[in-house]
Amino acid sequence: MDSLIAASARALASGDPLGALRRVALRDDPPALALRGIAMAQLGDYARARELLKRAARGFGTHEALARARCVVADAEVALAMRDLGGTTRALQAAASLLAAHGDFPNAMLARLLIARRLLLLGKLDDAAQALHEAPSPNVPARHVAVYALIVAELALRTLRVADARDALIRAQTAASTADVPALSVEIENLNEAMGRPAARQWQADGERALSLDDAVALLHSDSLVIDACRRGVSIGNTWRPLAKRPVLFTLALQLARAWPGDVDRETLIAEAFRLRRPDETHRVRLRVEIGRLRTLLKGIAEIDATPRGFALRTTSADAVTVLLPPIDGERASLIALLADGAAWSTSALALALGASQRTVQRALGELEAQGRVRSIGRARAQRWMAPPLTEFTTILLLPAGWSFG
Repeated sequence: MDSLIAASARALASGDPLGALRRVALRDDPPALALRGIAMAQLGDYARARELLKRAARGFGTHEALARARCVVADAEVALAMRDLGGTTRALQAAASLLAAHGDFPNAMLARLLIARRLLLLGKLDDAAQALHEAPSPNVPARHVAVYALIVAELALRTLRVADARDALIRAQTAASTADVPALSVEIENLNEAMGRPAARQWQADGERALSLDDAVALLHSDSLVIDACRRGVSIGNTWRPLAKRPVLFTLALQLARAWPGDVDRETLIAEAFRLRRPDETHRVRLRVEIGRLRTLLKGIAEIDATPRGFALRTTSADAVTVLLPPIDGERASLIALLADGAAWSTSALALALGASQRTVQRALGELEAQGRVRSIGRARAQRWMAPPLTEFTTILLLPAGWSFG
């Protein structure tokens, strides 16, 4: 390694991308291209950074597989910052294995942490946990330890293990202080602050009240039958019945819960569940079918009785019925929650994270843009979407996730 490359690398490690560029800006050899790519990423020009890193990877020959693997890891880190979540992680996994086999444990750990964070953004929590289990490596810098603990905290929060999340954040803050990386410390502090904000609203017949994350978790684990409008499902104790992919059944459950212990007339249920204002006999038949499906899904935790004018929810073991509402009104809460992380998302990445079609996401973004709640930058395939940070409450309960009671 020549002196300019070494000096540029030291400048990047200390957070001085302009100093790094001054040393290698006019060079086109693969090491210089890689350093220029990392510098451009630190300056926020992600598209240019990826172009330079890919050129560097191609420039390294077959006998320089280790350097090429490092370029793959750097490119994956930039892709994650751009919220480019498409494709697979096979190349990154191969790079991690190669780096570990050659003793480059810091970059091997970084690769596995990138895999875990990508899976976390996509709501694949079991896979993210497995990736985290494989991530720890010996002799890694404190900043990697801090990032690992931060992802552990994020995963714990997404699975509603709040105490575990707080313990992990303490470890992350300690490591970040040792590493002396201000941006990392700020990210940890932001997550700490978010945990103290209102996370949801509890609806009951006598009104609503704001809930902290701890309060929401306690309610979800209580003996009350909870219709969770944040993650779209029904819970009681440690039992969870998901309804995120069955919107009609969830709407019926929500309407019945709001009326408990009373009933809801058939016309109201049809109008809310099927979005119809003039129902006929065919819609009444469809309502009976959907109520039957909801009865089957709630078997063991609640019953639905027919009444002269409609249907009523009856609890079997619950002390009460309550509704957990998101802190944001409207059906687009999860979409806004994703966009509020400060990153610029493509519609394809949002569709992957939400498990929805790209066209559905595009329509929702158009509606939100008309309301002034999101904004777009760029055009055509380079178009990205952002939303203002949500500083009044936390979005943890709104982020896409598989459900797990720890």
